[in-house]
Amino acid sequence: MTGPKAYLTYARSVQTGTQHGLEECKHQFAWERWNCPDHAVQLRGMRSATRETSFVHAISAAGVMYTLTRNCSLGDLGNCGCDVSKNGQIGGRGWLWGGCSDNVDFGERISKQYVDAQETGQDSRAAVNLHNNEAGRKAVRATMRRICRCHGMSESCSVKTCWMQLSDFRDVGDYLKQKHARAHKLEPDQRRLRAANNADRRGAIADGHVAATELVFLEDSPDYCARNTTLGLRGTEGRECQNHQDQDQDQNQHSRRRRSCRRLCHDCGLRVEERRVEVAASCNCAFRWCCRVDCEDCSRVVVQHACAEREGGAHGHANAHAHRRRHRAPKEGT
Repeated sequence: MTGPKAYLTYARSVQTGTQHGLEECKHQFAWERWNCPDHAVQLRGMRSATRETSFVHAISAAGVMYTLTRNCSLGDLGNCGCDVSKNGQIGGRGWLWGGCSDNVDFGERISKQYVDAQETGQDSRAAVNLHNNEAGRKAVRATMRRICRCHGMSESCSVKTCWMQLSDFRDVGDYLKQKHARAHKLEPDQRRLRAANNADRRGAIADGHVAATELVFLEDSPDYCARNTTLGLRGTEGRECQNHQDQDQDQNQHSRRRRSCRRLCHDCGLRVEERRVEVAASCNCAFRWCCRVDCEDCSRVVVQHACAEREGGAHGHANAHAHRRRHRAPKEGT
């Protein structure tokens, strides 16, 4: 498919994929000091190159590739379908390639055309962004799963056919969150990065120590604890958090959520405020023949925790930094 029709068809998947990526960003950082706010994840006009923006670029590119690949395999895009290029070939001992492999080559190719086209600069920041876009696409490939089906008499599984399938996008998000934690800071060597940012290898980082699968950044992250209107940062005051005492309420909650009060409040010089909120919910539901379910309206009190300003106001955050510093007594005779 080519021409304006192709552009419109793929553009819808690109838009959906970008949104999918940003939603995953919000999930991954929901209980972090930087929680992927809407105003901070607009790829166009994003001028910083921090550890957090590296994740935004990677997860956005991954979301676009993932959505294009899935829609291709589902037959939603014209002139595109399953990847059957390996079908019939021996994949390993006792199994052959077959079935409908997700067409990641197509998804990767169209993702590059749309997402990478937003980077028009030739400086170090553009090169870093393009590198992180590619790292996001590689994350989609890295998290794919091999699915197999048995063949043979009485389910003997004498022969298996296997194909490659996209994993759940949450797996891609988890994978990239780990990469975010281990992201590499690069010195902004304009000549070294610009040389790699040419027409043939746009976004290649000229550093043999950084693999294409790793996230990279140029600038240290700002203080996400404090409100900064210039940078559009709201700080952590007022953010909901989870206390250790609340763990028994939901044992399935992510450990980062269960430890969030210390990270969002205490370590930012804020106190934890307990709030009791009355919430309404359906209860005592009963099935009535036929065919209706009647419920009563019940209310219960839920304990919530949020970060609040300490006594002493704006000095709280400064005191938190001072508390973490180690003070050494002066040596005698000095």
